[in-house]
Amino acid sequence: MMEALSLGALQGVTEFLPVSSSGHLALLQMLLGFREAPLAYDVILHGATMMATLLFFRRDIRVLTGEWISGFFRPEGRSTPGWRIGWSVVAGTLVTALIGLPLKPLVVRALASPALVGAGLLVTAALLLIAETARSRNARVSLRNALFVGLAQGIAVLPGISRSGATLAAGLRSGLEREEAFRFSFLLSLPAIAGAVLLELRHGLSVGDLPPGWMWGALAAFLTGYAALRFLRRIVVRGQLRLFAVYCACIGALALGASLAG
Repeated sequence: MMEALSLGALQGVTEFLPVSSSGHLALLQMLLGFREAPLAYDVILHGATMMATLLFFRRDIRVLTGEWISGFFRPEGRSTPGWRIGWSVVAGTLVTALIGLPLKPLVVRALASPALVGAGLLVTAALLLIAETARSRNARVSLRNALFVGLAQGIAVLPGISRSGATLAAGLRSGLEREEAFRFSFLLSLPAIAGAVLLELRHGLSVGDLPPGWMWGALAAFLTGYAALRFLRRIVVRGQLRLFAVYCACIGALALGASLAG
């Protein structure tokens, strides 16, 4: 039960904070002997973090989805933020799929290499420092910057490269205001998470593979994920992403050092 709870809490925190959940899980499995989570439990944890995102952005999702749908039926609906952002999410998601899916074989190999995970964390550190130097041009979410953010999200399937870190950096560098970059980063994550869960479901799930206490682990993922979103929002708005850059640089350097020493 404690292992299920620990994995759930770790998934919830690292899924949203710009530190790479896949990188941390890979390093813990290699260095501390954590077992790889069963497929069924991995799907449940991703579902729990997706629910946390839906709850956190519930008002934005309700309003923007309503405006996007209205655009199909009323011409005036096509001048709303929901119409623009809705198509931007679609465009960004397509780019993510086109970039991320071909990288799947490389992802499998990288997960077994602490050196590659460490290098990915150093890339995340660099991206976060780049994000901190970005100046807001009060740009709106558009197809152009959505493609840029979607590209960043696709590359972030590589272990060690944080999805939230990469998409926040791309959004900020494209001129989005900090609050807008934060919101779009996580709205764009919803189709990506849902798509990853569906891909895993293709292999079939066995409820018997779930570890003891899996329900508590899922609850931990949901609660810590929601708390992480609230915390990260403050960090992004205040321009303090360099704190995570220092953390990722230290963990990445340790992983590379351990790999070279071994």
